[in-house]
Amino acid sequence: MTFRSIALLLAALACGDLRAADPPVQASAYDPALAARTGADENGMRKFVLVVLRTGPTRVPDGDARKAMFAGHFANMERLSKAGKLVLAGPFGDKDVDWRGLFVFAVADIEEAKALVATDPVIIQGEMVAEYHSWYGSAATVLLPGLHEQLVRSP
Repeated sequence: MTFRSIALLLAALACGDLRAADPPVQASAYDPALAARTGADENGMRKFVLVVLRTGPTRVPDGDARKAMFAGHFANMERLSKAGKLVLAGPFGDKDVDWRGLFVFAVADIEEAKALVATDPVIIQGEMVAEYHSWYGSAATVLLPGLHEQLVRSP
């Protein structure tokens, strides 16, 4: 750095022309096409229906019927996920409570979620019952099924 450069820098500092304390301006990461694809509102959020699956009144006994019921349960979840309706699902780990699992549906109202859940063999057979809640969450939640597929190792 030359003497002239140093002098100009010191002069600029003395005059307050350099605003080192100002945060850098960052470009927005907003992606309008992604927002539209996920159904995001102006806050990046959307409506979902959260379903808590609880222990039902009719436990299906161990054996082939129970295996078939759960095979149908998993096939139903796969079908609903591929249809873009079920975006998150999984069991709860607490064995001492009656909460069995969770569904998050990318639907705007509870009535549609009820119709989707009614197709599940664990509900049909009374192994589980469903509890419904409106939920307002990040629209990015709808991207989870595609991300999940990238994490599953094929057998």
